[in-house]
Amino acid sequence: MICVSIGRGRHRHVIAEHKHLAENGIRLVELRLDYIQGNVQVKRLLHDRPCPVIATCRRAADGGRWEKSEEERLLVLRTAIVEGAEYVDLEDDIAAKVPRYGATKRIVSHHDFHKTPPDLAGIHKRLAGMDADIVKIATMANHPIDNLRMLDLVRSSRIPTVGVCMGDIGMPTRVLAGRAGAPFTFATFHDDRVLAPGQIGWRQMRDLYRYDSITPRTRIYGVVADPVAHSLSPVVHNAALAAAEIDAVYLPFRVPAEQIGEFLGAAGRWPLAGLSVTIPHKEAVIPHATRPDELVSAIGAANTLAFDSDGVAAFNTDATAAVESLEAALAEQDGAADGLGVKKTLVLGAGGAARAVAFALRKRGVDVTIASRTLERSKKIAADVGCKAVDWNARHRLPYDCLVNATPVGMHPNVDETPFDKDSLRPYMVVFDTVYNPENTLLVKEARAIGCRIVTGVDMFVRQAAIQFRIWHDREPPLHVMREALKRATASAKQPT
Repeated sequence: MICVSIGRGRHRHVIAEHKHLAENGIRLVELRLDYIQGNVQVKRLLHDRPCPVIATCRRAADGGRWEKSEEERLLVLRTAIVEGAEYVDLEDDIAAKVPRYGATKRIVSHHDFHKTPPDLAGIHKRLAGMDADIVKIATMANHPIDNLRMLDLVRSSRIPTVGVCMGDIGMPTRVLAGRAGAPFTFATFHDDRVLAPGQIGWRQMRDLYRYDSITPRTRIYGVVADPVAHSLSPVVHNAALAAAEIDAVYLPFRVPAEQIGEFLGAAGRWPLAGLSVTIPHKEAVIPHATRPDELVSAIGAANTLAFDSDGVAAFNTDATAAVESLEAALAEQDGAADGLGVKKTLVLGAGGAARAVAFALRKRGVDVTIASRTLERSKKIAADVGCKAVDWNARHRLPYDCLVNATPVGMHPNVDETPFDKDSLRPYMVVFDTVYNPENTLLVKEARAIGCRIVTGVDMFVRQAAIQFRIWHDREPPLHVMREALKRATASAKQPT
């Protein structure tokens, strides 16, 4: 069950949002009474309520906004109990001061906004001993393993337990809480109105991640990156999973570069079925693969992992998707049906995507030059792929008939940046920007304005995701669903909030 937290300053706004949520099928809301401006009218908020509530009133030290005295706060909580709130949330240091009364159930909670303590079991035992109907523990995740420790705690607890890790790293616990046995998880009313670090909106939780459909049998996939919040892979893959009626969920896993080894070493504890891999991990994951395919071995970068009883298989779907996208776009635009129609290409970037694109183009006989801000990395790719490298400052000096941006420059939210000066663009060039959010980057706009042929990152992104879908699920992907989901997501990202 999804519990939606409502934090508004006016009583009428709280009541209106409560009504709206109930009308949309939400069966439990948390009323953040500490957000109310002025005197809290508990009776007004609880009268004729459309669905059950958790009454919560947090101090600043616990992530809340309560600024009045502790005596007044305790009075608000006791009033909520007397008025018959279904649940009341009591922090561990005040639980003994607020006795049980009536039918209201007691949630005894502990929050740590800095870390996930090593002794979660000890904390849980102490909270459970405070006449708790439900134990709630919310801690900050600083390592992906913190998530697993929290989910293990929830899974092994005899008393109903809500255990979540906060922050970007901890986001998977919010979606997988029910799978581990938690009675509910928390979401916020709007994606941009976060009441705790790492919270996401209830519509995302319900519609994107299909929280109420997740069971212990649901397979877990995801994208591993740092940062990862910008990734639209969850949008595309979850839409495809829903359309194909596959019992699986696809999550964003934020994993810092130095923690990737431990994360993959613990893959069986989630358990993970497959991963998309992006910046900065495409090269680092290869030593952890037991079965890299030929492309991965040749390119030296992987963007796809599949986990099974025989180990970890690694694939590179970027290379195939890049060439297919370029070929399809040129065929549509100018009828180039025999080959790619380009001879000399400048690839910007020195990461896994640049390596994959350069390799794929060289394999098709294209003369490739690499340029990145780190010349040594460019030279390394050039040596591995069998092409040339130039200094970043020299990228405008030589003529090319194709330009590929394989850097994140121009990606949302930095949409006013471009990796290539518009004065150096020429109308005869093909410009291929692998950035997909937004589709029309500044580079694409400037290239289109002078008549360049354009290939956007949307087509490549959908193609590589479709290949991943085939690898993981052994069936044809719903391409139209994936493409439409991506376009809706990129379009909504442009709307003011």
